[in-house]
Amino acid sequence: MADKVGRTPVRTGGERIRKLAQAALNADVTVEQVDTILEGLSETLNDLNHSTANLDATLVRFNDTISRINELAPRLHGVVDRMEGIVVRVERIVGIGESVISPLTATDQAIRGVVSRLRHSAGL
Repeated sequence: MADKVGRTPVRTGGERIRKLAQAALNADVTVEQVDTILEGLSETLNDLNHSTANLDATLVRFNDTISRINELAPRLHGVVDRMEGIVVRVERIVGIGESVISPLTATDQAIRGVVSRLRHSAGL
């Protein structure tokens, strides 16, 4: 005799149909869930595509701005060179002015010292 311990009992036709119907319903629910997820993913990808297009436009503007800055750099370098030339000339003018003023300042100090001594000796 064959050992029948641990074997599943034989199902009837109605049980099989109910089991298959339940499996079909579960599969239908799963397909609906996957469809919902795919619709959400599709919307997300559309939004991402729009964002990427905006990013592309921003990068084009940024690249244009960088190009303009690169074009301005030599002109700014020229302006800095001219400003340095002006500063050198102003420093020379100030140096000449200081050279001219220093004898006058020394003379002014000497005269003030003499006048001060005269006032002091006269008691004024």
